[in-house]
Amino acid sequence: MVHSVELLFDPDTESVIRGIWDSLRDADIPSQAPAGRPHATLTVAQHIDPQAELVLADVAGRFPLPCRIGATLIFGRSAGVLARLLVPTAELLEVQADVYRLCLPYVDPAPMPHAEPGNWTPHVTLARRVAPARLATALRIAGRPAEIAGQIVGLRRWDGDKREEHLIG
Repeated sequence: MVHSVELLFDPDTESVIRGIWDSLRDADIPSQAPAGRPHATLTVAQHIDPQAELVLADVAGRFPLPCRIGATLIFGRSAGVLARLLVPTAELLEVQADVYRLCLPYVDPAPMPHAEPGNWTPHVTLARRVAPARLATALRIAGRPAEIAGQIVGLRRWDGDKREEHLIG
């Protein structure tokens, strides 16, 4: 499994995202519901040492930050990952670059290439392995509401091996 450092949203934003997850699940589309918590991954590697949490505490002090969750995205080719764009702002991109840089001494091996600043696509995953035949339905459900205005309120380190979250800051 992988480890990651992730952004967390305010309760209202989480609730809207969970509602989308539930609607996808009700339409027999493999959504993130009921497991997990809505988040946006900043960096990801096979292992992130827990000591990274200490150096990330200052970054956690930057929150809350306003955010907008916008367009629907599809990653992959055949059975894709359905997501919503976390609209990138200069401040958000700076947070991501700082988290990536601060975590480098604590990751093993190096972070995944798609998490490098300049290669990162900020997003919130809604569903995985969406079959092409279900894509039109998934897009219709995932795109409502058209925009979600919310706040980023914190950071967590996710330990995918133990399936545990560790709040930072």
